[in-house]
Amino acid sequence: MSYSLVIHGGAGGFESGQFSPAEEKAYRSALNTALKAGEAVLANDGSAMDAITTAITLLEDSPLFNAGHGAVFNAAGEAELDASIMDGRDLNAGAVAGVKRTKSPIALARRVMEKSQHVMLHGRGADIYAEQQQLEMVENSYFHTEHRREQLKRAQERGAAVSLSKFGTVGAAARDRDGNLAAGTSTGGLTNKRYGRVGDSPIIGAGTYANNKSCAVSATGHGEFFIRATVARDICARMEFTGASLGDAARQVVMEQLVEMKGDGGIIAVDYRGNYTLTFNTNGMFRGSVQEGNVGTVGILRGDDAIFDEASETGR
Repeated sequence: MSYSLVIHGGAGGFESGQFSPAEEKAYRSALNTALKAGEAVLANDGSAMDAITTAITLLEDSPLFNAGHGAVFNAAGEAELDASIMDGRDLNAGAVAGVKRTKSPIALARRVMEKSQHVMLHGRGADIYAEQQQLEMVENSYFHTEHRREQLKRAQERGAAVSLSKFGTVGAAARDRDGNLAAGTSTGGLTNKRYGRVGDSPIIGAGTYANNKSCAVSATGHGEFFIRATVARDICARMEFTGASLGDAARQVVMEQLVEMKGDGGIIAVDYRGNYTLTFNTNGMFRGSVQEGNVGTVGILRGDDAIFDEASETGR
């Protein structure tokens, strides 16, 4: 049995030429680093859970993505972080929302899943639980970057929230050599979001879902639509109950249902056979994918998936 791993750093309305060669290389390098780290876990017979946790933690640590360090600001000028994780073996899951001081929300979501009697913890209680679990704690300022502060300023000058950050949510989904599936998602949410707003990322069945009988999914996009459409669970359910392939199920939900609802975004997913899909209805999605025996690729715009070359000007 072989492994598969897919990751994402958010979907958005990217345009050709939007990123300078140096910026594009930086994004591809960060994606490639996370992809290789997660793959190394799987290649050493590690679990899908460990692989996605490793990959997502690295994406949270990067200031380039809207998760962890580099998360967007809410309307009050703070970072409020959400995350969830799910184990396809037994449908066990953990989630946190509105976290302000826990360095790695995905690590906390996993502790909620493995060490508590609950599925979701919110706000101050979640941060207190992180302290009790001896996870690394930081001041809220750790998550702040000047780029995100400028995004908040522009959004507030317009008098409206940004509907979909172009540097969005991060996530991963994997199948390990034992055939087990897992998925996880972590985010800072929407720029200028209302204090206390919770999107789809920490909601099991909307932003994250995994079931060994079907697939593992991590979503990125305008969360309100993903919640209403229960996107992650719907894709798995279409496979399980209608016999649809992973690709067909993803297209039906992301390219048809969400488009009809006017919901922007995308998903990454791996099925129980190790097939994967990276499906999005926006111009681009930061993403990476690898299967055992193949060299991993990363992409930004539609159709530009390529092996990362550190020596090249653009990283392609």
